Amino acid sequence: MDTVVFWRFFLMSLSFLPLLYFFKEPINLSKKSLTFIASSSVLNIAFMVSAFFGIKYGLAGAGSVIITSLSPLMTVILMLLLFRNHINKFQAVGLIFGLVGGYIILELHDLSLFFNSSNIYFLLCAIIWAGVTILSQKATPHIHPIHYSFFISVVATVVSFLYAYDADLMAVFEQGWEFWVSLIYLAIFGQTIATTIFFMASGKLGSQRTSSFMFLVPIFALFSAWLILDEQMQAHIIVGGAISMLAVYFINSAKNRN
Repeated sequence: MDTVVFWRFFLMSLSFLPLLYFFKEPINLSKKSLTFIASSSVLNIAFMVSAFFGIKYGLAGAGSVIITSLSPLMTVILMLLLFRNHINKFQAVGLIFGLVGGYIILELHDLSLFFNSSNIYFLLCAIIWAGVTILSQKATPHIHPIHYSFFISVVATVVSFLYAYDADLMAVFEQGWEFWVSLIYLAIFGQTIATTIFFMASGKLGSQRTSSFMFLVPIFALFSAWLILDEQMQAHIIVGGAISMLAVYFINSAKNRN
């Protein structure tokens, strides 16, 4: 796992070079921007490790629903706790729907199942990504999103290398084409392109509204896991995900209501 994490961040860093050349934005690093980069790098590594553990011991389809359904909710909660943001009745209703959806998704009626399953890793991912989303919004005034994403990937590459240097880093070259297609897709499309767009949106729309778009992911994730990995669609995840999607409607529609 350590080796795969390193190569994913390494390929991600390389794939940023054409984007840096295309945008040609001057790089300005300040103390504040470096603080945001360091913080987000730590969270990104933690997210990646937690996600790998979750997928190793659980199901990819279930993890994608749990992370993307609960991360927007966690973002709202963190904004409330850290920045004392006020919410109105529509946002409150959205939070209630989000909690109900999370309850169903994680099967919290059986606490022993929850604490002894891969769900704990996916829940951790949701909390971590909420922090990443908020940091990206706060970092926008200090650094361009392209540079922000690039330096995060570089720092994550160096840290993951130091962590995995005693492992067999060259073992990945013994893998088949399916491994490399998956790794390159995740590094370039899943990280470089998707994450950068996400950071840009967070800076313009705000962390709460941007994170809500993650509710669209479970629909495609469940279908992909069923189509590619032959995973069975679980009813409680579908129902919980649908209720969580309703939560984002209230959270976002509240912006234009008093």
